[in-house]
Amino acid sequence: MSEIDVRLRDVTKRFGEFVAVDDISLEIPRGSFFAMLGPSGCGKTTTLRMIGGFEEPTAGTVLLGDQDVSDLPPYKRDVNTVFQSYALFPHLSIADNVGFGLREHGVPKAERTARVGEALELVDLTGYDTRKPRQLSGGQQQRVALARALVNRPRVLLLDEPLGALDLKLRRQMQLELKRIQQEVGITFVHVTHDQEEAMTMADQIAVMNEGRIEQLGGPTELYERPGTAFVAGFLGVSNLIAGRLDGTDVVTADGTRLAVAAGALGGRTGAVRLGIRPEKIRVADGDAPAGAALVGTVREYAYVGVATQYVVDTPAGEIQVFHQNATPGVQVAQPGTRVTLTWDPQATFLVEGETE
Repeated sequence: MSEIDVRLRDVTKRFGEFVAVDDISLEIPRGSFFAMLGPSGCGKTTTLRMIGGFEEPTAGTVLLGDQDVSDLPPYKRDVNTVFQSYALFPHLSIADNVGFGLREHGVPKAERTARVGEALELVDLTGYDTRKPRQLSGGQQQRVALARALVNRPRVLLLDEPLGALDLKLRRQMQLELKRIQQEVGITFVHVTHDQEEAMTMADQIAVMNEGRIEQLGGPTELYERPGTAFVAGFLGVSNLIAGRLDGTDVVTADGTRLAVAAGALGGRTGAVRLGIRPEKIRVADGDAPAGAALVGTVREYAYVGVATQYVVDTPAGEIQVFHQNATPGVQVAQPGTRVTLTWDPQATFLVEGETE
């Protein structure tokens, strides 16, 4: 069984009457890359700040390993934090920025120099030690902030939207770099982000948060393929949610269409549900609709985006979005007004709660 680096037990944080974090519990295993994902105001950053000691829980317990650190200030916790604003000292060299914490802790100069060199090599900045922060790009400054946090060899590294200030191309490059670095050093990373692609690219486990609570916790594949709620289905990518009622292993829509459900997706549900199917798992076809996994509709609009053609199709079960992969040359686009049949493998479906009646 994996050793646990971070434990939250029944943690709540209130700011006056506002409940920012509402009675959450979780365990983060040693050496994992853990992400807290959710929209602004969901409580993810407040949770991170309680782990780091920048906020004190109103109720509950924060532990690092087996040590209760709920009342300890940040400098007494074996954690370091990388913020979106890199907070580098502009007057210090890159080496002095990275080694600042070691110097404050009285680490001898020879050891300090060696560890700073190792940290800069880890983030691919060997040879930059004498430069000043203003001489580096945003991505390089982000790497310096990361090296400064890692040089102290903390038990846990906290990352608060660390890539938010970077442009899209550099952000994607740094996602892979962060994952490589985490695997290389083996330190537990706890990462806060509102970007679902970023979380899914890097994290082993993701806690999807909403209104101060953990909506669902799991690996990227589990959360994407089998979201447990409509919120998770909508926040991690695009989902088509088709309202109906369960009848055996089928969902029956309002117009009587029967749609088969993956057996493993039933989960003991009954009554009103919504059947979920991701847009890229739907095929656009002509001809008769096969029973159990098909809707007939009319193309309302489309957008050719190179790798795929995105369709919006009006059906008796509602609006359906389709991402049709442009895998062969000479793509034939179904024009608005075209009658089409939408098919999919029932094993690609999932169920979430139905609308309140």
